[in-house]
Amino acid sequence: MIFKKKKQPIIDLFDDNFVDIHSHLLPGIDDGAKSINNSIELIQKMHSFGIKNFITTPHVLGDLYPNSTETIKEKLLIIQKELANRGMNDVAIRASAEYMMDEQFSDRLEAGDILPLKDNLILVEMSYFNAPLNLYDILFEIQLKGYKPILAHPERYNFYHQEFANYYKLKKAGCLFQLNILSLTDHYGKGVRKISEKLLNLGMYDFVGTDTHHIGHLILLEKINNSKADRAKLLELFNKNNFFI
Repeated sequence: MIFKKKKQPIIDLFDDNFVDIHSHLLPGIDDGAKSINNSIELIQKMHSFGIKNFITTPHVLGDLYPNSTETIKEKLLIIQKELANRGMNDVAIRASAEYMMDEQFSDRLEAGDILPLKDNLILVEMSYFNAPLNLYDILFEIQLKGYKPILAHPERYNFYHQEFANYYKLKKAGCLFQLNILSLTDHYGKGVRKISEKLLNLGMYDFVGTDTHHIGHLILLEKINNSKADRAKLLELFNKNNFFI
């Protein structure tokens, strides 16, 4: 008789030292949580998975989400006070940002208006349509200013899927990679799933994040069990996030 291997939910990989370094939990600041109650709802659901440590990362994106260090910290204080009021004292939440690498970002970098995740690490992204023409200049500029770029969800940039060598080029240019957990499903498309599994199995990811925007993301996250991703490599990757505790 052949016994099927028991499926293990991916949320079992979260432990007390795991820090989610990519989420959109601050109320009314981008396309994430819409209100303080919505923020708390998301945090409570994630807490039920075992996630107690957050560095939430609102978008900083041109005129669409022109968030600054000051406005992000103001929203962070609101949510920290609400968590305390509700007695959720075992939740630790800090804030950084997810910076779109555009012209305004270069201006912010020059002005020093940057919120690192920790030490000199900053989370950056680019358009899903194409990379900036001066991408490698921007990456050089980031490092010249003393920061280290973590590229959010590199698997979601479809324009690299048929030119995989670009991922090696990005790593050589000093980019760290952050996996979106939901990329291990078909949520963003089968192509994204395939590339995410390849990057993971090649050991090219440095960190992982949920990129939570709404409750639908968490419902899907809760359902993930076995994927083609190597479980041991997943555990190793999740443990890397303990650096941010």
